[in-house]
Amino acid sequence: MRPAKINKKPNVLFIAVDDLNDWIGCMGGHPQAKTPNIDRLAKRGVLFSNAHCQGPICGPSRASLMAGLLPSTTGQYNNSPHFRKGARLKDAITLTQHFSDNGYKTFGVGKIFHGGHQDPQSFDVNGPRLGHGPLPKEKLVYPTGSKLWDWGIYPDSDEKTHDHQSATWAIEKLNQRHETPFFLAVGFYRPHVPMYATKKWFDMYPLETIQLPKVLLNDRDDISEFAQELARDYSAPPHQWFIENNQWKHAVQSYLACVSFIDYQVGRLLNALEDNKLADNTIIVLFSDHGWHLGEKQRWAKRSLWQRSTCSPLIISAPALARESQCSQPVGLIDLYPTLVELCGIEPKTDIEGRSIVPLLKNPAMKWEYPAITTFEQNNHAVSSERWRYIRYADGSEELYDNSTDPHEWYNLAHDPEYADVVKQHVRWLPKINVPPL
Repeated sequence: MRPAKINKKPNVLFIAVDDLNDWIGCMGGHPQAKTPNIDRLAKRGVLFSNAHCQGPICGPSRASLMAGLLPSTTGQYNNSPHFRKGARLKDAITLTQHFSDNGYKTFGVGKIFHGGHQDPQSFDVNGPRLGHGPLPKEKLVYPTGSKLWDWGIYPDSDEKTHDHQSATWAIEKLNQRHETPFFLAVGFYRPHVPMYATKKWFDMYPLETIQLPKVLLNDRDDISEFAQELARDYSAPPHQWFIENNQWKHAVQSYLACVSFIDYQVGRLLNALEDNKLADNTIIVLFSDHGWHLGEKQRWAKRSLWQRSTCSPLIISAPALARESQCSQPVGLIDLYPTLVELCGIEPKTDIEGRSIVPLLKNPAMKWEYPAITTFEQNNHAVSSERWRYIRYADGSEELYDNSTDPHEWYNLAHDPEYADVVKQHVRWLPKINVPPL
């Protein structure tokens, strides 16, 4: 391959992984996770171990990240309507639009916005957004509900999967000669349900060896009925169903298999960067739109304000900045917009709500006063600091967890007088604006 032209400004490779929690090797969220390519990316940059989405559901998270605005500011609390149909976001200049307006050639493929919807103004070149497929004619395991709630071995080759095809399209773009700097966004669907992967990825995780996440049966006894109802996801199978049908291990195995499959696709992208001599002049960002429950707190999917749902893996590798480092300071996906703008030296955007985390990329050990804010439905917020998670619900009920001693968030400390000052410190960060839903 011909060496690519080195541009004065760095390129950007922007990798979105749907529903990925901390079950990757470098984060240690599951002891059996095998992700050698994501791990090697972490070694060439900064792993943010305390990064959070702004909405624990696909549409709001992605709209917030790409527009640089909090859900409480825009009213984008759910997957519908499409963000361009809301009055507050229809004319928003998205992250990639801003890059295009400042001399970058922008490419997008796969799931960048919810549902794989294309947003023509966000990319100069729109690749295929093929969806969750392919899907079998009949569901493999879970007989009822949405066609997406299923898991198991399918199809018979990686090349048939839409994520593999998205990676192939992106690699074709990396193989081209670029006269201007580029911003290439690649959105992978897995490990989102249906958790399908080919047999070779399942073979990496023999079913009889699967370790299940830890669960405390009464850990939700100290939270409000409002909080429990808000976190009840009626689209997902009840946790009891997984137990009664002996499917918990199988579903965890399927998730791990999907994670390793996506890790391989990430490796293909990294290899293409290196093969084309682009790696030294490309900023690489890998993130998930939110986390994912696999039985923790006796629930599945996302749609909660707890750590398992809001926490997002985030790795940023930037030329000449920190390498092989980990940062425990709280950051939000909303911070990616101003961060990439600063790193690439383009015109700052003054009407967005995130803040640049370039200082943390230069010194991952520095203290950071700002928490990360996550919102689910109107007026329900989580405030995540380095040590604590504070949650305030619309009915006024509260939760407080000490993540340094209680990483599973089993023990609500909000009503213990000993922690009144901690609660007070976090309350001041709650959004002052809480607009009605779109």
